[in-house]
Amino acid sequence: MPDSSTEVRLTRRVTFSAGHRYWIPSLSEEENRRLFGKWASPFNHGHNYVLDVTTTGSVQPATGMVVNIKDIDEVLQERVVRQFDGKSIPDEVEHFQAHASTLENLLLYIQTQLYEIPPAARLTSLRLEEMPTLWAEYNVESQPRMTLTRSYEFAASHRLHSDKLSPAENLDVFGKCNNPAGHGHNYVLEVTVSGEPDARTGMMVDLEALDAAVQDLVVDRYDHKNFNCDLPEFAGLNPTSEVVAQKIWERLNGALPASLYRIRLHETARNIFEISL
Repeated sequence: MPDSSTEVRLTRRVTFSAGHRYWIPSLSEEENRRLFGKWASPFNHGHNYVLDVTTTGSVQPATGMVVNIKDIDEVLQERVVRQFDGKSIPDEVEHFQAHASTLENLLLYIQTQLYEIPPAARLTSLRLEEMPTLWAEYNVESQPRMTLTRSYEFAASHRLHSDKLSPAENLDVFGKCNNPAGHGHNYVLEVTVSGEPDARTGMMVDLEALDAAVQDLVVDRYDHKNFNCDLPEFAGLNPTSEVVAQKIWERLNGALPASLYRIRLHETARNIFEISL
């Protein structure tokens, strides 16, 4: 019999398609474009949203489950999907006639709609993806925290070789990655920032400013470069992806228009490196 005091997390995913816009009708066109940049438009655009709802609880002795997934689905379909799917959010969901329909505000609102989560489980966190390159997460436990993640790509090469090891040791440790001519990767970099959404825009960060900073500090600097030869910050270092992640963190921390919370560097689909607060 499993220990009923051991808590288990359960995540359920639902999807919905909806339209929204970055535009405050009471403001002039110039003011809207200053606030929302290239995304400012009085007309809708749409997304296929992906919502992950995570709950936590003890395994119930009678069922072997934390909570019946059917019960969670009923709540999510009734309280979330039915409200948003196939809708123009600013026009058809009453709350968003007075609040910007950003990812951050959507998560805050969705949390208020999940009060009917079955009592055997408690709501732990929410993750809402607007696009594969943009999503927000909301940890709703004892210390609520909102984060926003943007992903970027760059291609670079490296050779794994340590001057502290002999040629035979390097070959033994790094194998084909010790190839003298090096090898390359299409890296994916996730940059996660944290903060409070602005009351007027519903955004915690100006996305254009965030993109510009990451592009300048990391993507443009590293794209199509050789870490061993082209970049002074790697001089004397073995540019493993762990070391590359550390250098990216150092370059971004304190240099973004919002507080850096986490980076994830995907070297391949199977190798992922993370640094966080």
